[in-house]
Amino acid sequence: MAAPAAAEERSCRGTIGAVTVDNLRVPQGATCTLAGTFVKGTVKVERDATLKASAIRVIGNIQAENHRSVSVTNRSRVDGSLQVKQGGGATVSNSIFGSDVQFFTNAGAISITSNRIDGNLQCKENRPAPTGGGNVVQGNKEDQCARL
Repeated sequence: MAAPAAAEERSCRGTIGAVTVDNLRVPQGATCTLAGTFVKGTVKVERDATLKASAIRVIGNIQAENHRSVSVTNRSRVDGSLQVKQGGGATVSNSIFGSDVQFFTNAGAISITSNRIDGNLQCKENRPAPTGGGNVVQGNKEDQCARL
């Protein structure tokens, strides 16, 4: 009998274009640019790493902790959630999220503009407070994001 196939995790340093990957990890200190990439699993952004994602599709979640910068723009679609915590700045614009979008305890400029969020938009203890607007949120806009 064949062993079940495990989802592979690909590390990203540099640029990945319009290809399909299982799970994606941006290693500590690395910069990863995704352009039209299809991710069947989850994207993890590690300490001091930068993610620049444009026109991507993610079936799972994007998770960033202690990151330098996260950018999800240009009609990207994330079926799961976006969690950005205890890191630097972020830009999220013109994209669709199937679940919650969360920004907690970040120390950098955060811009959240013109997104469709099918869950909640939650922002707490970010310095400075996130800016933006024009977001369509099916759930609740909470705390620092109440007016976005």
